[in-house]
Amino acid sequence: MKRAFGFGVIASLVAFVLLLLPAAPVRAELFPAESFMLANGMQVVVLPNHRAPVVVHMVWYRVGAADDPPGKSGGAHFLEHLMFKGTAKHGPGEFSRMVADNGGSENAFTSADYTGYFQKVARDRLEMVMELEADRMRNLILTDAVITPERQVIIEERNSRIDNDPSALLQEQMEAALYVRHPFGSPNIGWRVEMEGLDRETALSVYRQYYAPDNAILIVAGDITAAELKPLAEKYYGVIKPSGIEARQRLAEPTPLAERRVILRDARVTQPSLMRAYLAPSAASNDRETATALSVLSDILGSNTTSRLYRSLTVEQKKATYAGSSYDSLALDWSGFYVYAAPLPETSMTELEVALDAAIADLLKNGVTETELKESVTRMKARAIYALDDPQAIANIFGSVLAIGLTVDDIQNWPMRLDAVTVDRINAAARAILKLERSVTGQLLPKTEG
Repeated sequence: MKRAFGFGVIASLVAFVLLLLPAAPVRAELFPAESFMLANGMQVVVLPNHRAPVVVHMVWYRVGAADDPPGKSGGAHFLEHLMFKGTAKHGPGEFSRMVADNGGSENAFTSADYTGYFQKVARDRLEMVMELEADRMRNLILTDAVITPERQVIIEERNSRIDNDPSALLQEQMEAALYVRHPFGSPNIGWRVEMEGLDRETALSVYRQYYAPDNAILIVAGDITAAELKPLAEKYYGVIKPSGIEARQRLAEPTPLAERRVILRDARVTQPSLMRAYLAPSAASNDRETATALSVLSDILGSNTTSRLYRSLTVEQKKATYAGSSYDSLALDWSGFYVYAAPLPETSMTELEVALDAAIADLLKNGVTETELKESVTRMKARAIYALDDPQAIANIFGSVLAIGLTVDDIQNWPMRLDAVTVDRINAAARAILKLERSVTGQLLPKTEG
């Protein structure tokens, strides 16, 4: 549920969390991909799709908001904005102007674990954007003149996307309570009090430490092959010296012992809502098998209007306007398994929470069924097939998986891994994770007198 911030928000990857299941002995290439490494350590992935003479060019850096120095939350996102301020070769704004003048589009995003930059251009404009992106990997120029106005830009972004959205504020407060020590407890965009102190040295420290070819992944999807891309990658990225970057080290999260509650009252709220987050392992953690099972569980429990929570709370009991669940395993350390609902006008928040607790208790007692498992597998495979038509979506999948330390094989083999999931594995994961002492329960309420 953690948001990705930047000039835009990265497309949701919830449909693809099942690509990270335990190893299978056979390789099934649902996603055509070719990959190689440059001599300086930069990983390159090519995703051919020749339906149109268009390519998506992406550079992913293995640094995100969770890598911000203490007291400097928002630093990675701040640098993402400043990356458009120019180099000695291409002045401020020239990058975006050149892409637009050549009929392309571009964007960037910052998540907790990575920062990404991408352009969508005609095939014959690929070399141009590669030269631009490679230039700013090491040659960014930051002056004090650009720091103050851009800092105000990100503060206004926080105003519009967090501070003016009560549901976003609730989620932010819940994540701060869910993660006691781990940096996932800080928002990707940063805490306002710390954003106001971001300066040139903050941005440059992130840039110098993390922006290097051996900490980056190049992904190009669309009308190109690896044989065509490799000489261009070597020409523009291969000449950049590596930095010898070490693996990221983050604070450990202690075992949760007590359930926590967060209540946010806001005069702007017209529809109360209930949300609960359970601390859960991610696909890149040591508990990968549980993460896999939770991905299937989330699809069964609350992914659509035929799911368990929706049927129980909305259709059968008529206590909620909506109900569902979500879980994104694509994180470096931890993730959250979320359940949520909103009450009908005649339903109190207490009644809604009792109904939600009863639905979870029934799941823990009786488990999921073989029928539910089979239907979920069918849905997830269908989503993956549909994604093949969109080079941007496929590039996002590969980038977010590789940026947290997983591999191309983890993606390629997922159909068979999906078939290997069992009811017993899902039920065991549910009983291990869906415990109140692992949770934060949040209520979003209208503000009332007293």
